Amino acid sequence: MSFEENLKELEALVNQLEKGELPLEKSIELFEKGVSLSKICINELKQCSGKIETIKTELDDVLNGDNK
Repeated sequence: MSFEENLKELEALVNQLEKGELPLEKSIELFEKGVSLSKICINELKQCSGKIETIKTELDDVLNGDNK
């Protein structure tokens, strides 16, 4: 699934949990799923951040005349 799909599912899980209407076992199941989705989203954001830093460094090199 894409980042956006994972985030949308995570938001839906949070909304369900915040209502407080679920049985305990179902709440725990959704919480575990939410933690898993959070990890996936965080890892993807870290990867994107690394790519952005690489692109910025390459651009800085070009702008400073350090074209490789």
